[in-house]
Amino acid sequence: MSANKKIGILYGRERSFPMAFIEAVNRKNAAGITAEPVRIDKVIQAEDSGYAVIVDRISQDVPFYRAWLKNAALSGAAVINNPFWWSADEKFFNSGLAEKIGVPVPKTVILPSRELPPDTSDQSFSNLAFPLDWETIFHYTGFPAYMKPFAGGGWKNVYKLHNAEEFYQRHGETGQLVMLLQEEIVFTEYYRCYCIGGKYVRVMPYEPRNPHHLRYSAGFSPSAERLQQMEEIVLRLNAWLGYDFNTVELAIRDGIPYAIDFCNPAPDAEKSSVGEDNFQWVVETAADYAIERAVNHRPGVDNLTWGNYLRASIGQQPLSGQ
Repeated sequence: MSANKKIGILYGRERSFPMAFIEAVNRKNAAGITAEPVRIDKVIQAEDSGYAVIVDRISQDVPFYRAWLKNAALSGAAVINNPFWWSADEKFFNSGLAEKIGVPVPKTVILPSRELPPDTSDQSFSNLAFPLDWETIFHYTGFPAYMKPFAGGGWKNVYKLHNAEEFYQRHGETGQLVMLLQEEIVFTEYYRCYCIGGKYVRVMPYEPRNPHHLRYSAGFSPSAERLQQMEEIVLRLNAWLGYDFNTVELAIRDGIPYAIDFCNPAPDAEKSSVGEDNFQWVVETAADYAIERAVNHRPGVDNLTWGNYLRASIGQQPLSGQ
């Protein structure tokens, strides 16, 4: 291992996790490895970033950062998460992939935006039927159903719909957003699961119907059998997607875990929301994994994680995790 490898963390308004992560990496005192906040004062094509590992917590909101991360990866930085895959990924694809790999998911369809995208006209949609086959769509998902943006965005622009009339009204408010319509899973238990490094899993009871600051206060916990079942699902999804740092949300209906949301590559890790125990786990585990990636870093080559979906497309062996 070469000396003086830097781990950088790129972040926005959050403070508790980035600062605790930096402190944890440096406290572990791995030979030649230090952590610091990323600093960018210029970006020159194909120039090395100076970091062996970069933890990305903000580029989903800042296109400039996403471009910088791709340039850093080009010169060998191990970026957590892979900025190329993250740029291409979205929730509708994930739902279809989950079904293909045997993970139960809600019945889901994707909808064209209510308003025309910029620089398009009616003629841009010559291949799109008008109206859509709403009868088949509504029969497939059923009501109640949830409508939400296909590209994510936390809890913004999420609607619970009880009938077709309510759907038409709410869809008319979504502007240029591309939306999903998804079957409601009426659950008895709900879990949010951290997955780090494709191998470390933290299953957290979670109650999404509570106010935001109380969502990790839930009155249930999994049996040993259920815990193992959920861990296997979490590992399988992340192996196929290739995420180093992600959360998977699982809703239990009739004893079956349904994957509700598993495209969260910059998941909430603030101490005030996840609680002290979960916070300490994610800080220490992320620090250990970043150090592991720094130890294994090879200068000047591709150090990114590529998931089984892309690996299979080029004939490579799947990663562990099913």
